[in-house]
Amino acid sequence: MPDAPVFNPAFDITPHDMVTAVVTERGVHAAAGSGLAARTARRIEVFGDFPRPGIRFQDLSGVYADSALTRALADSVANHFRDEFDHVVAIEARGFVLGGAVALVSGTPLVLARKRGKTPGATHAVGYGLEYGTDSLEMRDGALPRGARALIVDDVLATGGTAAAAAELVTRVGGVVSGFAVVVELLGLGGRERVRPGRVHAVHEVRV
Repeated sequence: MPDAPVFNPAFDITPHDMVTAVVTERGVHAAAGSGLAARTARRIEVFGDFPRPGIRFQDLSGVYADSALTRALADSVANHFRDEFDHVVAIEARGFVLGGAVALVSGTPLVLARKRGKTPGATHAVGYGLEYGTDSLEMRDGALPRGARALIVDDVLATGGTAAAAAELVTRVGGVVSGFAVVVELLGLGGRERVRPGRVHAVHEVRV
């Protein structure tokens, strides 16, 4: 009816500093600079020239010391990859903390990708380069059922060497990589590009 009273606003504007998360069909994503990302950033301590000159080491000890924050990080990761994984592959050593928490909140098995010489029995091994040297990861043969959808979890994504090695291990033992989840991504070091086409979820980003 042409004379019917109606209120029909065209749009609503929310100030960016009031947005703490974005909700999509893939889960809840923390907004950069606020919410979960900001809580994480406040708990990180940076050490210059460790373990080698020129490296700015992101120490997540304070993050993991906050049990509520660790739980929130695990929930964020599990929600982001909801229904896309049935196993969690955690990378030694600091990836074990978040990986274990993600496995717990998602009710999925935890598989460990360990450093050289720490896994008994028949293993697969993949070498990789770091910002400050080389190393290798090992996984026991048969650790993942054939066709298992594995979410690879670590603390930091830098050059992507460790994540790429873990992805190759998953493939070698018969699994499929669902994605990569980290607490911190160091931008500018090429890590995300190295693990393409794998999808990366990082709670907090740091430009180096």
